[in-house]
Amino acid sequence: MDTTESTTTSSTSTRSGFGWVMLSITRIALGFYFLWAFLDKFLGLGFSTCRTTAEDGSFTIDSFCDSAWINGAPITEGYLVYAGNVNSPFHDFFVDLGGQRWTDWPFMLGLLGVGLALMLGIGTKVAAWAGGLMLLFMYMTQMLPSTNPILDEHIIYILTIFAVVWVELEHQSIGLGRWWRGLVGEKSWLV
Repeated sequence: MDTTESTTTSSTSTRSGFGWVMLSITRIALGFYFLWAFLDKFLGLGFSTCRTTAEDGSFTIDSFCDSAWINGAPITEGYLVYAGNVNSPFHDFFVDLGGQRWTDWPFMLGLLGVGLALMLGIGTKVAAWAGGLMLLFMYMTQMLPSTNPILDEHIIYILTIFAVVWVELEHQSIGLGRWWRGLVGEKSWLV
């Protein structure tokens, strides 16, 4: 009588080149999401900034209009004061913040920094925390979402950024991550 168990092993690769590339592309896409928001608000490229929509649904784009940050427009005021959910428990807090011009600087620098870091693959841990915090604040302005009592796209983006950044730390297919890790050395929080 044979008392040894026979086990069947399959040799499936635990490292998928395609998977790593897709993680890098997802990181880059998330970075572009932030970078584009910066560029549109900074220059007024006509997507969320400098676009006028008529009652019939048609729209006109006035690039570099007075609503662009480069022309001195208050960037955070529009979102925090007018676009938030009035039923959010944090509505009054964010409306008060939206009227203060100093909030434009951390918001715009955050969009630029997170966007560049994620796109280039450098400083991705810092970018994940900064981007996650920015998205959490945006979520708080919209609480409670109308289509789902808990989740909206901000929470999904937060989870995606953290998942992609921490999984991709092991192997970054696209980006300057390997060079950056060599540059920052033992300071792993800067990776």
